[in-house]
Amino acid sequence: MASIDHLRNSQPMTTARNNQSKVTTTSSGSQPTSAPSLGRQDAVSLSSQGKAVGQIHQQLATEPSFDSAKVAAIKEAISSGAYVVDADKLASNMMKFEDELRGL
Repeated sequence: MASIDHLRNSQPMTTARNNQSKVTTTSSGSQPTSAPSLGRQDAVSLSSQGKAVGQIHQQLATEPSFDSAKVAAIKEAISSGAYVVDADKLASNMMKFEDELRGL
């Protein structure tokens, strides 16, 4: 097996292991499966929690990452001079954030 030094020197890594496998699709044609040529078959299964995390990830990927109406309202308030910064609230939130970072 190649050592990590090959990676550091940007040299291609070669290994002595050769896994030849053929990719086939199921009868529905939706999920490819791997069928090793040596007769062994690997299987992966997800727990219900893993499936739930995947569903949440898909839902979050379809939602916008920010509220464009709120951003537009803040931009308008800044440009008109009506946006007021509460310095005490800002300082409090900064300290809270720093405390959370220390806990990591």
